[in-house]
Amino acid sequence: MCDTCGGHGPTAAHHDHAGHHAHGAGARLVVVGKGGVGKSTVTALLARLSARRGLRVVAVDADEQQNLAATLGIGWEEAAGIVPVAADADYVEEKTGARPGEGAGAMLRLNPDTADIVERRAVLGPDGVRLLVMGGVRQAGGGCLCPETALIQAAVAGMHLHPEDVVLMDTHAGVEHFGRSLARGFDAAVVVVDPTFNAVQVGRESSVLADGLGIGTVHLVVNRARSQADVDRALAHMDRLGGFPFASTTVLPFDEVALECEPAVDRLLEDSALAGAVAALSQELLSEVSGPVGVGA
Repeated sequence: MCDTCGGHGPTAAHHDHAGHHAHGAGARLVVVGKGGVGKSTVTALLARLSARRGLRVVAVDADEQQNLAATLGIGWEEAAGIVPVAADADYVEEKTGARPGEGAGAMLRLNPDTADIVERRAVLGPDGVRLLVMGGVRQAGGGCLCPETALIQAAVAGMHLHPEDVVLMDTHAGVEHFGRSLARGFDAAVVVVDPTFNAVQVGRESSVLADGLGIGTVHLVVNRARSQADVDRALAHMDRLGGFPFASTTVLPFDEVALECEPAVDRLLEDSALAGAVAALSQELLSEVSGPVGVGA
């Protein structure tokens, strides 16, 4: 069976599995949860606030909607002009040995060398945050998904981090990234929920899958809480679903400014309760990461 695409049979048999990259130092954090719970906003705030602490930040947009650029505060024109890594057929072929859609029957490198991906493909954003837009894995019927999936999976593992480096990956809605092992190799997962049952259900499932991929530390974020009753409701839903041993639980208050300034987080960073709560979360997540200086080669 192919660990990347889940395929069986002749196609999987032709895949060339290379060795895993060493993780090194720094921190790799994946942000997950149901669609619409605020993952991109949380990711963007964590990225900008971490950069302001002197850390070197790479934000990875693995969401098919590709809206992290705008949320980080990159201008509309520049954001619209970003070519996702997975859409650059030449780069995909260079790294994996196959062009998008041509993985079937090819000798495919499932752990390609992506050590140069930040230097070659990242876009510089506000506060010095470097953004990698990976692009969505194409829908079924478009050919073998393995080249793009292998490239996305290897991108984070291939980054050689110094102690002051932080990688934050914003994922698409739901849990498919766990099924394709795209979240493998991260140090911690940030599971974002709101007080609704559906969001908490996806959050718990994401937590269990993260643990199954070897992500040993999972943090819960209850977003858009208007009152303690909202927090209690979310935690009660989690308990009814079986609970999970989260490393920490952070409550992010509902903030009208988030709606008024959407999609960019710039105004939130000026002075908002939401940014203050995310700053505390950043301290919790990155307490062992030092700065300043550098993702190295």
